[in-house]
Amino acid sequence: MLLKEVINDIDIVKIQGPRDIDIKGVVCDSRKVREDFIFVAIKGNNLDGRKFIKEALDKGAACIVSGDDRGRDSIIGITGIDRVPTSIRTSFIKVEDTRKAYAKLCSNFFKNPSEQLKVIGITGTNGKTTTTYLIEAILKKAGASCGRITTIDYNIGAKVSDASNTTPDAGLLQELLKDMADEKINYCVMEVSSHALHQNRANSVRFHSAMFTNLSKEHLDYHGTMDEYFFCKKRLFEQLKEENYAVINIDDRYGKRLIPTVICNVISYGFSKEARVKAGGAKITIKGSNFLLFTPEGKIEIHTLLIGKHNIYNVLAAVSLALEEGVDLNTIKEAISEFKPPPGRMQMINDSCDGFSVYVDYAHTDDALKNVLACLATLKKERIITVFGCGGNRDKAKRSRMGKISAKFSDFVIITNDNPRGENPADIIEQIKKGIPGDFKNYLTIEDRKQAIEKAIQMAKRNDIVLIAGKGHETYQIFKDRRIHFDDREVARSALGNVIARSPDTKGAGTTKQSQK
Repeated sequence: MLLKEVINDIDIVKIQGPRDIDIKGVVCDSRKVREDFIFVAIKGNNLDGRKFIKEALDKGAACIVSGDDRGRDSIIGITGIDRVPTSIRTSFIKVEDTRKAYAKLCSNFFKNPSEQLKVIGITGTNGKTTTTYLIEAILKKAGASCGRITTIDYNIGAKVSDASNTTPDAGLLQELLKDMADEKINYCVMEVSSHALHQNRANSVRFHSAMFTNLSKEHLDYHGTMDEYFFCKKRLFEQLKEENYAVINIDDRYGKRLIPTVICNVISYGFSKEARVKAGGAKITIKGSNFLLFTPEGKIEIHTLLIGKHNIYNVLAAVSLALEEGVDLNTIKEAISEFKPPPGRMQMINDSCDGFSVYVDYAHTDDALKNVLACLATLKKERIITVFGCGGNRDKAKRSRMGKISAKFSDFVIITNDNPRGENPADIIEQIKKGIPGDFKNYLTIEDRKQAIEKAIQMAKRNDIVLIAGKGHETYQIFKDRRIHFDDREVARSALGNVIARSPDTKGAGTTKQSQK
C-alpha cells in the first residue's frame, strides 16, 4: 500500500519526503521495524519513541511519524535547517497526536477491517471477560460467527492465542480485526480497557455497540482520580454514532452518570425497577444461580452455572445485547444454561473431591474480591479460607482495602505474593496487613505463593471453601528479575491430589494450631 493511502485522514502538521513509497508495515516499536515500514515515535509514560528513530532508520524505515521535529534533525546530524536532504528517501511526518495517528495508520494499512464486521466493545472495572464470553456463546448459539479479544485470549475462529494485553496495541488490534474480516466472521466482541482508551489504541475502531459494566476504585495509580478513570471509560461511548446502541448497568452510579451523555439508544440493565432488562427472585447456590428475567420481549426463568449476584449482572448485560441483536429468549436461555465459567473466573478446581471446595478467581480489585467473598459467605457451611496477594507496580491504595475485605468475609486468610514485579514482596504484604482489623487474628503471611496455596488446602476440612484469588487464568508469575511459569489451578490440583491421597474419604487434612478458631 502506498504511503499516500496509509496516511489518509491523518491530522498532519507537516510532511517532508515522497508519498509514493510502498509501505509494508506500521509499528511503534523500533525492534519490530523492517525495511519500508512506518515507524511512529510515540512519547510514552516510560519510553520516548523519538530516541529510537535512528534505530528505525538503520533498519530501513520508509517513514518516520513524530510529534515534533527534534528527533529528525538530531538523527540526520544537521541542526538548524528546515528541510530534509534530498539524498535521504525516508519521509518525515509531524502530527499533533502520535497515538491517534498510529491507530489510524494501522486501521488504514489493514483496510479498516472494523467496517466489515460488527464490533462490540465492553468496558468497566469488573465483569468484562465473563460478559464477553457470554455474548460470544449466545451469538454462536443463534448461528452467528463471533471472534473475541479478552484478557485471557484472542480468538479468531479456530485460531486462539494467549492475550498480551486486555486490549492489544493498535497494530495488533487492527491485524486481529483484519483476520476476522478475512474469515467472514460476523461479530467481534472485545474488552476495552481504560488504559487502551486513554492511549487511543481503539480510537480508529468503528464500534457497532458498546457496554458499560461498572466502575470501582482501580488503576488510580495511572488515572489519578475516579473522575479521570470514568472519563477514560466514557471515551468508548463517544465513538458511537446515533445508529449504534449502548448497554449500560443502571444500578451502578457511574452507569447512571453515563446514560444521559450517550447520543444513541441505551438499553439499561440491573435489578432496579428503572432497568429495561432486569432480574428478580434470584436464588444462588454452590451449583449456580437461578432468577426470573424480565425483558421487553417477555419474562423467562434463567439458570446459569455462574455463581453470585455479580455474575447475574454479567448475564443481564449479555442478554440485553443479544436481544438488541434479535436473538430470541429461548435461544438465550439455552445458551446461558450451557455456559461454563471462563478460565479462572470462579473456577471450581476439585469436582472430584466432595470434602471441601476450591475456587480460583481473577479477583484482583477490592470490589471484585468483595463480590466473590460476599457470594461465598452466603453459601458456606463451615469456613472460608482465602489466599490472595496484590500486584507490584500497581495501585497501592487498594492493598489495605483488600486486606480489610478479606478479613471481613473470611474465617482464615493467607496473604501471599501475586506478581510482585519490581517491588519488594514483603513490602506489599505489609501494606495489605494494614487493612486487617487488630482483632482479626486468623491469618498467616506466606510469601511463597505455592506454599500458601498448599497450606490453605492442607488446612481445609469438610464443607470448607478455599478461595485462591488474584491471578485466575494467568500461567506465570512476574518478579523483578524473572518471569516464571505459575498456575494457581495447577498448584491447587497438585495439593488436592496430595490431600486426597492421604485422606481417601476426602475429609481433607486435619486442623492446625493456626487454623483453630
